[in-house]
Amino acid sequence: MSLIFTILLMVLLIPAQGFSQDGAKLFKGNCASCHKPTDQKLIGPGLKGVRSRWPDEAKLIAWIKNSQEFLKTGDSYANKLYEEYGKSIMPAFALSDDEIKAIIDWSDKGGDAPAPADNNSQAGGATGVTGEDNTADSSTYMYVLLGISALLLILISVLSSVKTSLETLVNEKKGIVVEPKPIRSPIEKAKFWASQNKKIVALAGLFATIWVLNLGWDGLMGIGVYEGYAPEQPIKFSHELHAGQNKIACVYCHSGVEKSKHANIPSANVCMNCHAYIQQGPQYGTEEISKIYAALDYNPETRTYGQNQKPIKWVRVHNLPDHVYFNHSQHVAVGKIECAQCHGAIDSMEVVKQHSPLTMGWCIDCHRKTEVKWEGNEYYEDLHKKFMDNPDYKKGDIFSVEKIGGLECSKCHY
Repeated sequence: MSLIFTILLMVLLIPAQGFSQDGAKLFKGNCASCHKPTDQKLIGPGLKGVRSRWPDEAKLIAWIKNSQEFLKTGDSYANKLYEEYGKSIMPAFALSDDEIKAIIDWSDKGGDAPAPADNNSQAGGATGVTGEDNTADSSTYMYVLLGISALLLILISVLSSVKTSLETLVNEKKGIVVEPKPIRSPIEKAKFWASQNKKIVALAGLFATIWVLNLGWDGLMGIGVYEGYAPEQPIKFSHELHAGQNKIACVYCHSGVEKSKHANIPSANVCMNCHAYIQQGPQYGTEEISKIYAALDYNPETRTYGQNQKPIKWVRVHNLPDHVYFNHSQHVAVGKIECAQCHGAIDSMEVVKQHSPLTMGWCIDCHRKTEVKWEGNEYYEDLHKKFMDNPDYKKGDIFSVEKIGGLECSKCHY
């Protein structure tokens, strides 16, 4: 019975990740910023059917692990992809073969249907520093654990009854008279069992304490992580319509992204470049566009502006603490980072939401994995030469942001 109880504790405390390789989680954590699990393109090609497009699965795995190193092999298909997607550099990934296969298998099924966003919840399902939305997975694991626990408790009860019956039969055969056990309430039984199994109780208490502390730690680390946050805006604006269907470039509206620390929210006058003429939308008709006119005190019939103009109170979606420095132009203009790498597939969002956790761990992980685009940049070319000439350099090491001081505290905190 003691052994069964110990097994029960171990089952209850097994991390959920230990059950299987989760292709959906791995995809979200490593691939979602540049790829879709369907056959649609994002920054890179859709991953559905990717295994069939490569002549050899081993080459595909090597390509995913370190594309820049694999290109040096001269593989024709890899170089074709590299040219086709504008020589965009895919970062190296510290994934095992099994993890990569799990991603490919999941993507081959087209991925799971996306869950509807909860626009009223700021936390958006974030549960830790990675900010992953694990609600559905946690529920599934919880039901599995509860089912296993129930089965084990039933087994314990059955075995206990069998043991008691066998002891009674043996005693009757031997003619041993056993005094009837005192009738105890469930609480008294529990106390009696605990007094007879102090080591197991201590072990259970230790595991329970660790479990509670872990829950508390995860809860604390999730404070301020708003992945999935999608607030309601004063004017309904569809990025899917404007950036997706109409192919309007991000920099047309967010003009500061290439030359300023801030991407900036476009002024209503930028909207009027189109909506002075387009006065009705395909989804909301004139309702939302009229709100722009009201803010600018614009009369669409006379095409004149009044004096009673007022700002539009947009709700900020992405926000960093005051002690964190982030420069958009440094990443977009110099680093050549695509908007979708941090903000996700904006061109398919009806309502914009925070795609990435924006935690310090997330930024550091990117700086460790992202290879610097040094070609054609004299400053980076010199740093790259020093990197290659360093006696500590090993074949396969990537020239990442980390190698040029990208993890120094003062770079982001000042």
